[in-house]
Amino acid sequence: MNLVLGWRSASLLVAAAVLLCLAAALASNLRNRLANRVLGALIVTLVGVFTPWLIGFAGAYDQWPWLTFLPVAVPLLVPALLRLYVEALLKGALPRHWRVMLVPGLIEFGFQAISFCLPLDLKNRWADIVGATISPLFALALIASFALHIARSAAMLREYRAGLANVTGDEGRFAARWLTQALLAFALLWISWGGALLWDWVSPLGYKGLMWLYLLIAAVALFLAIEGWRHANDPFPSWDTVFAADTGLAPSPRRDWAQQAEEWAREIETAGWATDPDLDLARLARLLGTNTSYLSRALNEGLGVNFSSFVNGLRCKAVMAALAAGDSRDVLTITLDAGFSSKASFNRAFLACTGTTPSAWRKRVSDPGHAA
Repeated sequence: MNLVLGWRSASLLVAAAVLLCLAAALASNLRNRLANRVLGALIVTLVGVFTPWLIGFAGAYDQWPWLTFLPVAVPLLVPALLRLYVEALLKGALPRHWRVMLVPGLIEFGFQAISFCLPLDLKNRWADIVGATISPLFALALIASFALHIARSAAMLREYRAGLANVTGDEGRFAARWLTQALLAFALLWISWGGALLWDWVSPLGYKGLMWLYLLIAAVALFLAIEGWRHANDPFPSWDTVFAADTGLAPSPRRDWAQQAEEWAREIETAGWATDPDLDLARLARLLGTNTSYLSRALNEGLGVNFSSFVNGLRCKAVMAALAAGDSRDVLTITLDAGFSSKASFNRAFLACTGTTPSAWRKRVSDPGHAA
């Protein structure tokens, strides 16, 4: 056996080992189980994409020529699995047509599997024909598939982010930041991958010339796996929950929503419910003994704010009171006690409430004469 583990194959081998461990861990995670399993499948698929290069640089194809067309690299599954992960995370379920979305990848897999079973002499001649005619078609299909699924995923994420402010006080804890980063990473991969495939079609880059692409694929997969694992247990409000206020029961037109909102606001502030960082519209409605539709209507029409602005306003008020009272604790400790889950979310909310930064406001209340 003359296999050689050089830096190229060693780099991809280490990445594959880490990725497969993370994929297994995601598949066994109980929270957001469906989404995490789809993410695990996506990671395994990405490992499969660079596996031919991993074993090729080690000399496996020279040692065992029959490995040609080994059906492990199925790039056309990648965009569809990305879309399914986004849908599973945001909606808690796969779309009804999810099997149709996987058809291009399954066709590519079937083509490779049939080609792999050919006799060696015929397989070698077939490989030359495929490289010149069929491979470019798969490349174009991959580029188009990436464009379609990234665009659709981004549209869903924008709609979801817009609705989050109606049900939670900290959109940053949920899909907004993480999925935005993931889609940006895949957009970079799409541009790089598509550009490399088109360039290789016009002017072949050679086996080693494409190494950078497969290192990039491994890097994106590692980013996706590590960050996906970090966010695997995050509480993602379901799509139905986020948009429940728009589909709820129509409230009575005689109801005084301004008065109702003021009563609920006093009750919420007195009970200190806003200090719970996991507070969302559904939980607050249960605490008040009402439903999400009525609570959302009271906040929107009675106070003229969405849920996020209302809850974060109470939290900012608590922080401002503590600072005005001369609380000697650092601002981060005070904000966490008030219900904010991070300094970044507090800074955004505080700026929206006061028009200034926490440090500037603290200086002003501690030294009124200087502020004047």
